[in-house]
Amino acid sequence: MLYIGVDLGTSSVKLLLMNEKGTIRNIVTKEYPISFPKPGWSEQNPADWFSSLMEGLKELVGDGEKKEVGGISFSGQMHGMVILDEEDRVIRPAILWNDGRTKEECDYLNETIGREKISSYTGNMALTGFTAPKLLWVKKHEPDNFRKIKKVMLPKDYIAYCLSGVHSTDVSDASGMLLFNVKEKCWSKEMLELAGLKEEQMAKVYESYEVTGTLRADIAKELGFPPECKVIAGGGDQAVAAVGTGTVGSGMCNVSLGTSGVVFVASKEYSEIKDNALHVFAHADGRYHFMGVMLSAAASNKWWMDEVLKTREYAKEQQAIVELGKNNVYFLPYLMGERTPHNDPDARGTFVGMTMDTTREDMTQAVLEGVAFALKDSFEIIKDTGLSIKRIRINGGGAKSPLWCRIIANVLNVKVDKINSEEGPAFGAAILAAVGCKEFASVEEAAAKLIQVTETTEPEEEIVNLYEKKYHVFKEIYPALKPVYKRMAEEN
Repeated sequence: MLYIGVDLGTSSVKLLLMNEKGTIRNIVTKEYPISFPKPGWSEQNPADWFSSLMEGLKELVGDGEKKEVGGISFSGQMHGMVILDEEDRVIRPAILWNDGRTKEECDYLNETIGREKISSYTGNMALTGFTAPKLLWVKKHEPDNFRKIKKVMLPKDYIAYCLSGVHSTDVSDASGMLLFNVKEKCWSKEMLELAGLKEEQMAKVYESYEVTGTLRADIAKELGFPPECKVIAGGGDQAVAAVGTGTVGSGMCNVSLGTSGVVFVASKEYSEIKDNALHVFAHADGRYHFMGVMLSAAASNKWWMDEVLKTREYAKEQQAIVELGKNNVYFLPYLMGERTPHNDPDARGTFVGMTMDTTREDMTQAVLEGVAFALKDSFEIIKDTGLSIKRIRINGGGAKSPLWCRIIANVLNVKVDKINSEEGPAFGAAILAAVGCKEFASVEEAAAKLIQVTETTEPEEEIVNLYEKKYHVFKEIYPALKPVYKRMAEEN
């Protein structure tokens, strides 16, 4: 049998074809536009997602393979708002995860209603990216559109609906809406009431590996796929990417060193995090996960190399860095503000500690170390939950740097593993499709059979001790500068 994983991203949809042994047979990517109607706004036309998906599916599978397709599942950009009328037509363009128009709505939820109360309903606080504040914005600014709402959907769930005719979502993606009781894995009656919605306006909730339906007859005919081809719920992009790296079960940790940085830990148990310092979401493996997000991870290094040093030779710039744990220059990687643990949009990138003998290499090293220290901020919060983490899996563009992997191994004091797949969300979605079709008994079994560690970087005790002292200095810099960042923002 063949299984299809669909990764619906912000700028493109990526489709991956996998056989039952986990061998990737083909990958197709289709781009689509994004619009910015006003500063800080971000929208897309859901019809573009579906047309790109159909084009991609037709290219992905050869004529001789079409009858072998057993199931399709999804990874999707989270938090986006797709609203449908009583005839299942899209009412307005989707408001995306990176849209910033809902500050007033978030302030209302966190301050007027109260952050503790919102957290007790959902496990999380209100952030501008989440779906519930978007619905409150539509209710206030587009009341006619709000009155038309028959169904509230998430981006990947909309394209799944177009394929199957079923209104469904999954627990991991629903966790990012701020309308979902993450602990109990059901819609929050209190949050729906606050948003002015009824439960029948929400999609039916499934685990990520569960079958929600089969292809509509006309879609199956157009694609040449079997009419019994199953549609499997799928999940939010970070949870499904974790499946694609084998970060499932309990205590497994993945660090994504992409444009942003994510520390993702799978957990068997639900646990509330003090001050909502981390996201607490349901996981695609049927359990839960904690997630810390920093906004400028590999983006910090890209900025330093491209904009300041004016070079693209990243590896060459790192060659002269050989001594770890003794650099006296610190870098706060807050170029776009910061989420975990500070939740401060006013924070800014800052170098501290330069002297007359500071070198180009010291500054480059400080950028790499600053990102590692910022990841450790999330790591320390996760450790406070009682989870013992001895090794992590690492992926993303920054993971291609052996030096950066070594720095992270020593800053976090863990073994850092690289794995045999770099496809992340699309591969994870294909695994969920295979599990839904009973190719594997569970997500954990599939991950264990399909994903192998190919390389490990070990922490070095002497360097670990040096970095621990440096981290305690790093932690003191942001609190000292926080009032300065605020004044700078007020002046601008």
